[in-house]
Amino acid sequence: MKQNLNTLAWSTALGATAVILGALAAHSLKAQISSDSLAAFNTGVRYQMWHALALLALSFLNSKSIFIKWTKIFWVTGCLLFAISIYLLSTSSLTSMHLGILGPITPLGGLLMTAGWVSLFLFAITGKNRKKNY
Repeated sequence: MKQNLNTLAWSTALGATAVILGALAAHSLKAQISSDSLAAFNTGVRYQMWHALALLALSFLNSKSIFIKWTKIFWVTGCLLFAISIYLLSTSSLTSMHLGILGPITPLGGLLMTAGWVSLFLFAITGKNRKKNY
């Protein structure tokens, strides 16, 4: 149960910040950064929200599978690396910070999010409670 509450907590934190950052982009950043940077920022918001919703669904799954555990770890870590690096890179013109070092972090976050989906796939095809349909 505690594991599900931790997943629910991550889901709601990621979801709430995605809404806040999406609103920031729509109302404040639109006039301050380039359209390409705004599109990149919104990509971060979109991926963050999709993974918040996916974590929400997992919070209701009562499984102690190692695949589910790794799915959650990959999604949270990947989402944070991916989204935060995109947010910082796309707003660097406002902060005058040189954040080129974050460039490789974005695809690493994407790889971790993908690894989470692969882990969930492995759970689905190896689940012990599956009925045989043959």
